[in-house]
Amino acid sequence: MTSTVEQSRGGSAPTVDGPLWVVVPAYQERSRIGATLAALAAQTDRDFTLVVVDNGSTDGTAAVVEDFATRAPFPVRLLHEPQKGVGAAVDTGFRYAIAHGARLLARTDADCLPHPGWVAAARAGLVGGAGLVCGAIRARRDEHGPLGRAGFRVLVFLAASFGRLRPAHRRTGGYLAPYRMHAGNNMAVTAELYQACGGMPRRPSPTDRTFLNRVRRTTPAIIHRRDMVVENSTRRLRAYGIRRTAAWYLDQGSGPLTEDPR
Repeated sequence: MTSTVEQSRGGSAPTVDGPLWVVVPAYQERSRIGATLAALAAQTDRDFTLVVVDNGSTDGTAAVVEDFATRAPFPVRLLHEPQKGVGAAVDTGFRYAIAHGARLLARTDADCLPHPGWVAAARAGLVGGAGLVCGAIRARRDEHGPLGRAGFRVLVFLAASFGRLRPAHRRTGGYLAPYRMHAGNNMAVTAELYQACGGMPRRPSPTDRTFLNRVRRTTPAIIHRRDMVVENSTRRLRAYGIRRTAAWYLDQGSGPLTEDPR
């Protein structure tokens, strides 16, 4: 089932590089998605359409989105994806956006806070010739103090380093670009590349590395932008611990743990 909620506040004409759409998958995020929506409304570049894909929430997440749409400074679309898993939600959102004219796509998650220049940086990267833009992730300030945020930066650095050294990620076997740290909650991709590479795998998390490697086999045009910043929740890290979180992101599965740490 798909419903549409759309409000526009003096929307400017699409830029020559084509319409940009932002996709946000959401599941049971009633208590957090309001802050994400507010962060998107505070963007310096608000010439985009927002698509929130509700992945079967029962906590009133959709109602929060519908209320936000009545005062949003950009068009808002609310989709309902019955197939569980962030990959299915993201893929549905991206393909819906493409079918409705999107040429540039960006994604963050419903527990994340994109910085004010996030959309502008994503657009600049794609217009500048990149097929995929990977941004910088930081720990949310409302979840951690300075020491916790510093520890998170170390973990991200170690994960990125391991990814570059991992034999499976070396520039062989058809890869056209070296491995780069890619967080699904902070990415932008052209519609053309998304379709060419096969899109996001329609499965539960983790999906990011699979998608990145699909892109790496399709194009070398992958860049990282330090000014494309998202503060993301570390609740999986706090719920699972470092070792189990690492196992999760290495596709070892959740074991006895739930796929959703809430």
